[in-house]
Amino acid sequence: AEAGTGLVLLGTAPAADQVTALLAAGMRGFLLDDATAEDVRVALRSVAHGLVVLDPVLGRNLGAAPAEEAAADQELEQLLTPREREVLDLLATGLPNKIIARRLQISEHTVKFHVASILGKLGAASRTEAVTRAIQRGLLAL
Repeated sequence: AEAGTGLVLLGTAPAADQVTALLAAGMRGFLLDDATAEDVRVALRSVAHGLVVLDPVLGRNLGAAPAEEAAADQELEQLLTPREREVLDLLATGLPNKIIARRLQISEHTVKFHVASILGKLGAASRTEAVTRAIQRGLLAL
């Protein structure tokens, strides 16, 4: 999938409104300045595959909300099965269903089933949106 050029920033934590403005301006990744070389490598690879990558701290700050939303996030985390969490982790790396199936030693059809379930539970229309929402809710970390 061709995603175009993605900008990944490295620095100190900006305010949530600044992150939103940067995303609107075309930024596709933001890591805090304590990110490891591996974090940067994974972020660049993920952005190259069309994903948005935010340090988990920034994702949580974007979603900083009242207690009821935090409770909904905790409930959502419990709703994802352990296998769905494994699939979500691999989705975040930009892997296609075929490779996810091989890594988890399950059929490609089963991966598609889990992806559909994840999309539904996160209220996402695409794999990229599911990963973005999971990061924003603190369900995924780099």
